[in-house]
Amino acid sequence: MKAFLATLALVATPAWAQTAPTAPAPFPAPVPTPAPQAAPQPSPAPVTTPDYTQPQNWLCRPGRADPCSADQSATIVKADGSRSLERFTPAKDARFDCFYVYPTVSMDRTPNSDMQAGPEENSVAAFQAARFTKHCRVFAPLYRQVTLSGLQAALSGRPVAIDRAMAYRDVKAAWEEYLAYDNHGRGVVLIGHSQGSGVLKTLVADAIEGTPVQKQIISVLIPGTNVAVPVGKDVGGDLKSTPLCRKASETGCVVSYVTFRADAPPPPNSRFGGVAQPGMTAACVNPVALRGKTTTADAYLGAKGAGLSSAPQGPWSSDGAPVTTPFVKVPGLLSVACTASGKFSYLAMTVNAVSSDARTDTIVGDIAFGGGILKDWGLHLLDMPVVMGDLVELSAVQAKAWLGKQGAAKQ
Repeated sequence: MKAFLATLALVATPAWAQTAPTAPAPFPAPVPTPAPQAAPQPSPAPVTTPDYTQPQNWLCRPGRADPCSADQSATIVKADGSRSLERFTPAKDARFDCFYVYPTVSMDRTPNSDMQAGPEENSVAAFQAARFTKHCRVFAPLYRQVTLSGLQAALSGRPVAIDRAMAYRDVKAAWEEYLAYDNHGRGVVLIGHSQGSGVLKTLVADAIEGTPVQKQIISVLIPGTNVAVPVGKDVGGDLKSTPLCRKASETGCVVSYVTFRADAPPPPNSRFGGVAQPGMTAACVNPVALRGKTTTADAYLGAKGAGLSSAPQGPWSSDGAPVTTPFVKVPGLLSVACTASGKFSYLAMTVNAVSSDARTDTIVGDIAFGGGILKDWGLHLLDMPVVMGDLVELSAVQAKAWLGKQGAAKQ
């Protein structure tokens, strides 16, 4: 396992991550492994909650050069193979905020991470959070998350002293600091993925629902985790008073889903798309459908692939021309739809392959290990990229609706 993680660390250390960011780099993702040869080192004795009044304890804050100011330019590759450049401009005077909690990426050798941002934290924030600065101010706390080492040890039957409660306490403390010093009554979109989504789900249930701040929640965007809801209903289960979003103008609601290929649905042992509670199902809210579009996804894909745990991306078009931007758009190539299969509910991604299309039909994103694909993880690495444009624009529509309600309430 030490060699496995060392290899990831070497690949995942771009020069930009050590200075002011300009372009995101591939990031690792949670991947189970066979029993490792060396155990993760024990975490240090618990210490006090980080002081989130200190800027160094934030991965992203408005107005500074950090991962959330990384280059978001994209190459648009059309069906005929022609290309154009899409430049990115962040909002100069954003009217709402986004609070982002990143997924499991830490390469630290302890079961829980330290409070130092490595290239992996920088990269994933650039991939997942930076694009939201088109419309909102982004706040992203560092937190002592369960690391890849801790997760892999647990998944391989060698549980170590991971502390999920510590990870949650850190994020809760950051949230409270943000509310006290930075929010000033503004509306907030909560954004997470994987472990970050799980932490935010707990934060909403534990510290937001039933409190005055609930009225400031524009929406909760938490893909990559299982959110239990009663079968046939939009509220209940994991969240008691935060319903699933059913239209773009709805506020105070949640968007959650997990992604699989349409031709590779969740296997019986799937980690995503199912819940254990009787009478419950995993939420699937399609952000594309909320925007009133067809099923065509507004994807922003990593030009080099979906991360270090997936296969590298090949040429984007038949002419083999390189892509020099961090991101690629392939209009009309990908479609998504919420689908039920047995006990599983998930977002099914289809590649709309036609012979006349000059673009590749091979979109990477499956988690690869040991020469095979881990089907129980689905397209976990593509949960956000496949509908990133839809999520970003949905947040803006929801924020506009929220702001409209605030204005009406003051009349």
